[in-house]
Amino acid sequence: MPRAPWTLRLLRTSTFRLAAVYLLVFALSVGAVLGYVYWQTLKLLDEQAEETIAAEVQGIAEQYALNGAPGVMAVIKRRSQLDTGGLYLLTTPVGKRLAGNLKSLPAMALNKPGWIEFSFGVETPRGLTEHRARAYYTRLKGGYHLIIGRDIQQLRQFGRIIRNTLFWALGLTAILGIGGGLLLSRNFLRRIDAITATLRSIRSGRMSDRVPVEGSGDELDRLACALNDMLDEIERLMKGMREVSSNIAHDLRTPLNRIRAQAEDALRSNNPDRHREALEMTIARADELLKTFNALLFIARAEAGQGASGFRDVDVSEVAREVAELYQPIVEDEGGSFTIQTPEKVMLQADRQLIAQALVNLLDNALKYGRADDHPPEIGIRVENHADHVDIVVTDRGPGIPETETEHVKDRFVRLDESRSRPGSGLGLSLVTSIARLHGGSLVLESNDPGLRAVLRLPKKR
Repeated sequence: MPRAPWTLRLLRTSTFRLAAVYLLVFALSVGAVLGYVYWQTLKLLDEQAEETIAAEVQGIAEQYALNGAPGVMAVIKRRSQLDTGGLYLLTTPVGKRLAGNLKSLPAMALNKPGWIEFSFGVETPRGLTEHRARAYYTRLKGGYHLIIGRDIQQLRQFGRIIRNTLFWALGLTAILGIGGGLLLSRNFLRRIDAITATLRSIRSGRMSDRVPVEGSGDELDRLACALNDMLDEIERLMKGMREVSSNIAHDLRTPLNRIRAQAEDALRSNNPDRHREALEMTIARADELLKTFNALLFIARAEAGQGASGFRDVDVSEVAREVAELYQPIVEDEGGSFTIQTPEKVMLQADRQLIAQALVNLLDNALKYGRADDHPPEIGIRVENHADHVDIVVTDRGPGIPETETEHVKDRFVRLDESRSRPGSGLGLSLVTSIARLHGGSLVLESNDPGLRAVLRLPKKR
């Protein structure tokens, strides 16, 4: 599938889409706030201008009532000479100007009295300039026309400044938002491309590659860490599969060859007893092979998470005591010692049968390999109840396991050179490890100085 252009891929990223949505919401919010400020500001300024005009209209109306038209003309002439932005005009009933700084009546003033807004010319050093005015038009007794207003050109310019500021603010917000979205999308896309490239490399066969982690601790770093953990587990399982295949080829080839040799030897013999003996040995060796394959199947099911449905509240101390009752006579028959230390009751969410199987395997290993030379075995089992986990500890006084091999011996079919002369398939510790993982725990192998200390560590909460 051909890759889309770089810019188009940026625009398609979820980061850019989220940034665009946030930008739109932010722009609408800012626009609404600034628009409200703009509207309220203009409204306030207009109200202040109208209040000033209304006060002047009231004063001139009172002057007209006291002194008539001559008094009004005197007031208007005096105020027209002041540079306060006020606009005044008094005309005769036929429109002839009597006083004021306006030259003539605006056309809209001929309709009816009230508030009006109109344009008028102002002489400036640059020539005649058009300004806007807000005024109140009324007719005095005797038919005189009176206009009192204010030059609101500066107010309108201020309003335009606020409006332009609003547009510029929204424009800059859009530019910065889109730029920030593209920048974030580019960084996001770069990291996604790195993850994709790593996964493609792994798919092509380079299982050791890992997704780069930048150390920022963000969601992509957490995703990369989770993917790397998954890849580590996949690599471990694949390595285990290769080792299992190799170990099966080596460890099962010998018993199969023996079965074949015994069968051929029995065929060449005409002795019925020899035939029966060969069949019995074949059945016994076949049972050993079936036991090995059943163990492999059980390990595979445990690693796949099957069997967790059988979890119930289990008294681990009771399970340990029951298993100890089976092995204590065996150890004592060989002249050894067996000790058990458990609390009265330790409850845990677990599969009772699997916990018992793990203990059986650990005790079986201790009984086989946990003795120094020809000395009788010294085996102990102890249950330790901690705040967040439970430890089931099996100890012996044998030669132990070198520290460099404590992890390796947990793999399938792994047997140390010292134990290859003894019966076994090398699946015991691997099975215990799988049971521990199924319960969310682990198997820890430590030195007992001398001997081995095997700790089945199970969490109280999964």
